[in-house]
Amino acid sequence: MSNVKISAIGAYLPPLVVTNHKISEFVETNDEWIVQRTGVSERRISEGEDTSDIATKAAKLAIERAGIDAKDLDLIIVATISPDMFIPSVACLVQSNLDADKAACFDISVACSGFVYGLEIAKAMMNSMKYKNALVIGAEVLSKVTDWTDRGTCILFGDGAGAAVLKESDEIGIIKSYLRSEGKKGDALTIGAADFNTPFSKEKILKDRLIKMNGREVLRFAVSAIADGVSEVIKDTNISLDEIKYIVPHQANYRIIKSAAEKLNLDVDKFYLNLDKVGNTSSATVPIALNEMYEKGLLNKGDKLILVAFGGGLTYGATLIQW
Repeated sequence: MSNVKISAIGAYLPPLVVTNHKISEFVETNDEWIVQRTGVSERRISEGEDTSDIATKAAKLAIERAGIDAKDLDLIIVATISPDMFIPSVACLVQSNLDADKAACFDISVACSGFVYGLEIAKAMMNSMKYKNALVIGAEVLSKVTDWTDRGTCILFGDGAGAAVLKESDEIGIIKSYLRSEGKKGDALTIGAADFNTPFSKEKILKDRLIKMNGREVLRFAVSAIADGVSEVIKDTNISLDEIKYIVPHQANYRIIKSAAEKLNLDVDKFYLNLDKVGNTSSATVPIALNEMYEKGLLNKGDKLILVAFGGGLTYGATLIQW
């Protein structure tokens, strides 16, 4: 099997910044309450750009940094739970926008774990199909499916996209992944889809197409998911947590990450966080954070990182990489 390495990273955030103070204008809450419970101070919200639009912008930056042409891409995977439409996939829309004519394209629906799942899927396909270049994107316009009257959820989410170009490499890149799901807990975090409303339906069933979340259940799951993912992904690798420069977690809630750090007996400073300025962008949080780290000069060749995420499904996973 060939090594697969993240060659370049890119991200895009919509320009509109929505602060906690702004949200308090239409929901009964305030900045102190939100920050204490989540760690989020502001988030970016799309003013009309759809998921494929922001995914394309993140992809273009990653492709430029990778030094390739979009036509060199063999594979495009988009992780999203807020697509433009059921079909065509966001990946196919991005392919069209990029003129990446030879790429195989599809979306995956793994919620906040999507980018981590996407990396491993891309790696496997690159090895089995002999692909040279792949593009993995996490992109969300969650503002389309947020209930802006529910202070328990609308304070959490934001819009954004992150993208990574993966290349076949002689150097070590993606070392190991650990992916798991707990489908029996799926009703803790949901977004409805198509209604039952046909001439053959016994009754008309209209589904709620906004985010619904059991916050306590998700919090309990998330703390264990992070700790489990981090522990399992380094098992049998001869790599210790002391050798990991950063853990890059799904940016859901500061209290979740702090509790997971305590469970792992780690300083929370080992976890790279940017949720205060970006909020929870679901599948996009990990690549957005990686892009920010890259632009700040925090990533050096040879650094070992653990990417860890959890989300609807319920799903979780971790990936150990060498930069």
